[in-house]
Amino acid sequence: MKHILLACSAGMSTSLLVSKMEEVAKEKGLDVKIWAVAQDKVTKEIDQADVLLIGPQMRFLKKKLTKLADEANVQLDVIDPIAYGRIDGDAVLNRALELMEEAN
Repeated sequence: MKHILLACSAGMSTSLLVSKMEEVAKEKGLDVKIWAVAQDKVTKEIDQADVLLIGPQMRFLKKKLTKLADEANVQLDVIDPIAYGRIDGDAVLNRALELMEEAN
């Protein structure tokens, strides 16, 4: 099972994206766990993830979170603002899967 963690300021907007990503994953027959948290919960949740995707509004935290992700051996990226705005679960899920492939 692949574990994908999304984070945004409050965890609200990414929760909508999680639902869309889960729909796409189900359609593709993928075994994934996808969940969203607020930025202040990332440190508690990151050890359970393979990938951490952060909302575009959190871009300023990427440097800090990269250090944390490296220590936890977790891939990290900022969600594409267009995919985020459109709540494009397919595009965001594909990016998460690409990051996992790059790590291998």
